[in-house]
Amino acid sequence: MIMKRQLLPKCGALLLLGTVLALAGCASSPSSANTVRRSETGRVHTVQRGEVIYVREVTIEGEAQGAGALAGGAMGFALGGLAGGQGRGVARVGGAVAGAAAGTAIERRVTTQTGVELTIELEGGEVIVVVQAADEVFKQGDSVRVLRRSDGVRVIQ
Repeated sequence: MIMKRQLLPKCGALLLLGTVLALAGCASSPSSANTVRRSETGRVHTVQRGEVIYVREVTIEGEAQGAGALAGGAMGFALGGLAGGQGRGVARVGGAVAGAAAGTAIERRVTTQTGVELTIELEGGEVIVVVQAADEVFKQGDSVRVLRRSDGVRVIQ
């Protein structure tokens, strides 16, 4: 019994570490100007030249794809197991539910990022708006390239 009580805090710490690592993996930016998906390599993209006519900072809302809920639920279940007596089962279920909710909220917060909304006048006169991660600095008057691909658009300098 003493050995079991000493291991439980260590298990909780390992679950917390696993949660943080899982959520950190979710923080990648699919809308980045400088990040290219593996599936984009070797494919042709249409390129148009344009000029930035307006720049606005935006917040790109985070997503919860389930990793946070899963990790948080597992951690809550394990921590609920620390309760003794007849209430252990209820504590585990309650801990799993609360942990899943907390994990989802953390995952959303971790994946929220700063973005940029670019209004661009293309060479042909068409005006478009593109929202992407703010990993490149744009200002009004910048000459840019708009890369159109099957699943979206990227703007690069």
